[in-house]
Amino acid sequence: VLVLVLLLVWLLLAHCAGARPSSEECGAMWTRLGRTLRACRPAAGSAALAAAAGGLALAPLSCGPGNVAFCEGKVQQRPSDLAKPKPQTPLDIRLGLTKAEDVNYRLRWGIIGCGPISSDWCKCLKEVPGAVLEVVAARDPKKAEAFAKDHGVARSCASYADLVADSNVDIVYIGTITPLHKEQVLMALKAGKHVLCEKPLTENAVHARELYELAEAKGVMLVEGLWTRYFPAVEHARFAVEEGVIGDVRMVQADFPEFCYAVQYAPLFFGSAERPSAVASAGSGVGGSGAVLRYGNRGCAVLSFPSWQCEVPEVCEIIGTKGRITLDKWGMHPTRITIRLTPDLCWDEPQGHTSAAQNGVLPHMEQYTYPLPEPAGLPAAGWHFVNQHGFVYQAQAIHRCLAAGLRECPQFTKADSLRIMELLDQIQKGIENPCR
Repeated sequence: VLVLVLLLVWLLLAHCAGARPSSEECGAMWTRLGRTLRACRPAAGSAALAAAAGGLALAPLSCGPGNVAFCEGKVQQRPSDLAKPKPQTPLDIRLGLTKAEDVNYRLRWGIIGCGPISSDWCKCLKEVPGAVLEVVAARDPKKAEAFAKDHGVARSCASYADLVADSNVDIVYIGTITPLHKEQVLMALKAGKHVLCEKPLTENAVHARELYELAEAKGVMLVEGLWTRYFPAVEHARFAVEEGVIGDVRMVQADFPEFCYAVQYAPLFFGSAERPSAVASAGSGVGGSGAVLRYGNRGCAVLSFPSWQCEVPEVCEIIGTKGRITLDKWGMHPTRITIRLTPDLCWDEPQGHTSAAQNGVLPHMEQYTYPLPEPAGLPAAGWHFVNQHGFVYQAQAIHRCLAAGLRECPQFTKADSLRIMELLDQIQKGIENPCR
């Protein structure tokens, strides 16, 4: 470092002597050198990152004795750190609403639909101690019978109506196509069953509101299955934003061909309580489309919906006044979070360009991975979608929340669901052949 400093000073003096710049130019060059040297000092950002990890001191580049580090999902801890909250702790537990051991709470599941998504869901339910795969139904009774045999479901029944009327069913999972959701959810709610329905819940916000009103009247849980919200990496990002680690959120960027996955990140980080002041969208479901959601003077969400026939980035970026968060591998079911914080030296930039890139330095970075249980999903044999083993986080949360007498999970509430349904209604107005 000393040699580098001496070399920089020598070059600066030589430049000033040869080019005869103005005193203002020399002063600016000295200022730039000072910033570069200050970049070598420890940053205040490290403390913020430690706060985002529940007070743990994080060492991302090493995992050794005396360090507390997330290294490919493994945490090494000193005994004094064991009782501290962790950023990936499920929100329902972190808020004190539920207990971790309530994954043992007994729920007898009825499965409507025998497609690929139901297959992956049943695989994950088997890992929840309290889950009982009670019965399955499909349009074709023979298909339901084969599904039950292949997935360890106790039995099959002849129709959806028979399933929801079954007194041995506590909760119904609906894994069919969106146009069928409203009818099937209504059937289950009227029978007094709790319901987990795949996303999107319905084809519009009016229908969704009708279902939630009926669930409330019946005193049962209705959850839209936006499983992204339950991933540890997303729990970590939510915690970091709440703690102010990246300052005020100014922009959210996300992409995915199915609108609901990308759109849900906007209210997650700008808040479901606030309705965007403006929504603009354009494009087509075939060639690609996008939308911009303005949240007054707070910022914008920039959402892209690329075609399925392209190399989709599948990344979410949360950009704040003090740093940014990246969720990837992959954005709609992420197993990795990267937090980049602006070095404090950047706040001296005369023009107010505070990003690390505009100051020619690197941000302070911490990265954490949260590997899924193996096999994670596709391309493993028997699995139909990538990272689908992450269904288990949502399943565990539902068991915990019902055990506590709750009628929604804080990770994804009725208010969250309805806000997203409203946004989807607005966005698809400007897009041809939308993929909701």
